[in-house]
Amino acid sequence: MSVASLRPAPAPVLSALLGRLAFGLAVASAYAVVFAPIVMVVAISFFDQEIVTFPPDSLTLRWYVNAWSQRDFARGFVTSVQIALAATVIGVPVGTAAALALVRGRLPGKGVLNTLLLAPLAVPAIVAGSALYMFYLRAEDWLDMDIKATLGGLVAANVLITIPWTVRLVSASLAGLDPAAEEAAANLGARPLTVFRRITLPMLRPGIVAAALFSFVASFENLELNLLLVGPGRTTLPVAMLSYLEFRMDPTLAAVATAQIVMVSALMLVTDRFVKLSRVV
Repeated sequence: MSVASLRPAPAPVLSALLGRLAFGLAVASAYAVVFAPIVMVVAISFFDQEIVTFPPDSLTLRWYVNAWSQRDFARGFVTSVQIALAATVIGVPVGTAAALALVRGRLPGKGVLNTLLLAPLAVPAIVAGSALYMFYLRAEDWLDMDIKATLGGLVAANVLITIPWTVRLVSASLAGLDPAAEEAAANLGARPLTVFRRITLPMLRPGIVAAALFSFVASFENLELNLLLVGPGRTTLPVAMLSYLEFRMDPTLAAVATAQIVMVSALMLVTDRFVKLSRVV
């Protein structure tokens, strides 16, 4: 072994090593903070005892069986899927058109319109739910028809969530597009509608699919907005979980939450398989 190999590493090299180590620890800590609650919920769903204690006495699947037997959870799941699908089908096309108008159009006051469309993301959901509830009460007096506690009223409220997500994601996708292909198609005689259908829309597919995914998840998981708008005989899954929590404190809710985590993760993995979400999100 040479004498040179026994010399200490130069200060710049040592500083770089320490910097990479500190960065790795910071990244690992951030991942731990994000995933620790998810891991705990999944683990608790298998605990055998009704009152959660550590370590568990044994592991079981009976909480998943109990969740499956709860009719309120089943009805809430179906209602949540219906609302999320309908809100996504309505909100994504409207949000895509709004994003196209804001990014490509020559509208006066585009900044104000963009802020207005993204405002529901900044307003607390419980405040938005209270405002919508009062608006529905006033609208029912004007129109002499039921709006709150109806499927249509819930879908209309959730569309307010899907449009901002769509505007945000599609606008980001539009900002990264190279207009050269669209200009070339236009120069070759293609009509504007043909350019949009064959050039622009395929290039926007990652942003639109990501917007649909995030819109569906945000609507499906929403609690605060729907809490004030549901009625007897019609409830969403998050509201049904909250109602269950009022009377019991067993790991059944952890089992339901684990099923939701698996469903959302599967949706994201399948979507990312065909459309790389990292290009947009």
